[in-house]
Amino acid sequence: MSVRQSLCAILTLGPCYGYQLRAEYARRTGAARTLNVGQIYNTLERLERDGLVETGETDAQGHVYYAVTDAGRSETTRWFATASPDLDLDELAAKVALAATLPGTDTGAVIAAERAATHTPPPPGDDGDPVGSERLARELAHAAVATAVQARRDWLDAAERMLRQHPAEAVPLAPSRPRRGRPTRVA
Repeated sequence: MSVRQSLCAILTLGPCYGYQLRAEYARRTGAARTLNVGQIYNTLERLERDGLVETGETDAQGHVYYAVTDAGRSETTRWFATASPDLDLDELAAKVALAATLPGTDTGAVIAAERAATHTPPPPGDDGDPVGSERLARELAHAAVATAVQARRDWLDAAERMLRQHPAEAVPLAPSRPRRGRPTRVA
């Protein structure tokens, strides 16, 4: 999953703390996959080590805020401009949905790059391969890949149609900050 790039992308909107990044990720991607807070903080540590984010202020509640660096902004721009054929469909959907919520990101270009990198591998050849179950196994594997590639193309087409019908608008960071812990129960 491209958590690293997703967190950098969200931080281009302004400094955030870990739990806030978790909430922003869910809000911007439709929460197809949730991130746990430990994963976020581990990723932030690696991003800081790599010079893509830096630690900022700590508020009265003890939240440590992280800010994206210029290198992190460049990484985010590169990620959106470059296809990620290794992403599964859920991860691809999160990438495109996230792009649609950020200012200055050309979501159509993100989709076009992903489409251009989506290729069906050639079918297994008949070069004296054994017949029977071994060949069937290769053909089944190829059929699975071809089906996944077609699903990816179909989803990209659907996403493009949706964006034409409802052009994306930049979404600012949520004004209310999420709290740690369990939500209050309503009686």
